[in-house]
Amino acid sequence: MRGAQITGWGAALPEKVVTNHDLSTTLDTTHDWIVERTGIHERRVGGSTSGLAIEAGRLAMEKAGWEPSTVDLVILATTTPDQQVPASASTVQNELGLTCGAFDLNAVCSGFAYSLITAHGFIQVGLSRILVIGADTLSRITDWDDRGTAILFADGAGAVALEAVEGPGELLGWDLGSDGSLRHILDADIGGYLNMDGKEVFRRAVRVMVSSGKAAIERAGLTPDDVDLVIPHQANIRIIESACNKLGIPLDKAVSVLHRTGNTSAASIPLALADAADSGRLQPGAIVLLVGFGAGMTWASAVIRWNP
Repeated sequence: MRGAQITGWGAALPEKVVTNHDLSTTLDTTHDWIVERTGIHERRVGGSTSGLAIEAGRLAMEKAGWEPSTVDLVILATTTPDQQVPASASTVQNELGLTCGAFDLNAVCSGFAYSLITAHGFIQVGLSRILVIGADTLSRITDWDDRGTAILFADGAGAVALEAVEGPGELLGWDLGSDGSLRHILDADIGGYLNMDGKEVFRRAVRVMVSSGKAAIERAGLTPDDVDLVIPHQANIRIIESACNKLGIPLDKAVSVLHRTGNTSAASIPLALADAADSGRLQPGAIVLLVGFGAGMTWASAVIRWNP
């Protein structure tokens, strides 16, 4: 049996910080109102999707000790590519000096979990080293005069270096899903801004995070009590609280960087993962549940055993 293990990680955020107080000067809102409803205090805005992805990817490769010539594939999870054509993954591949395949994967906020599961499949059929990146610049498709979305979305990137190992590897269970009949509750036309039915997104998000998380845990042959850490999509602290409660996992096991990053879509889970790894919250052997949801409506969960 051939599996895979994360051996490096990296994070990248733009320099520009937009606080709730900044937004309150142009929108009918306050810092306290935003924090109460979302948990967000500030967010980062700026840069390009490929630029942030390159920075995070380079850090992940350095931590793993990889030379560019040894990388077999780049998977870039994004819903905000720099151009309609070509894929931003090709820009990332070139700028990192890689000579391998590269493609974008768009499952919106579920994109990183989709990509990580996909990468494990590629390793099972023969590849050895895959760079998996989640990067988005949602500020480019956010209407900054719309209080319902401007307070939420931001820019960033996170990456992991995934390497083949002998034996089963880290991935213990997973779950993927989509319900296209719900695509209207969060969407953006080409050239347009994000539109969101906030109440419906909240209701559906909790439901699919719970069902997907349970499915992945069951597929791993585990129970919620076995989970040491939850790394959820960083969309809204109330969604995270409700989902953890319904999963039967204490909230203190959840990793959150939402207060300082906002919702960075495909970047949110790897940003939180990198923060947990760098701060020491991720200990060798820990059972970790990655769980996300996004427009589409999509959802994805992966249970991994952390052993970088």
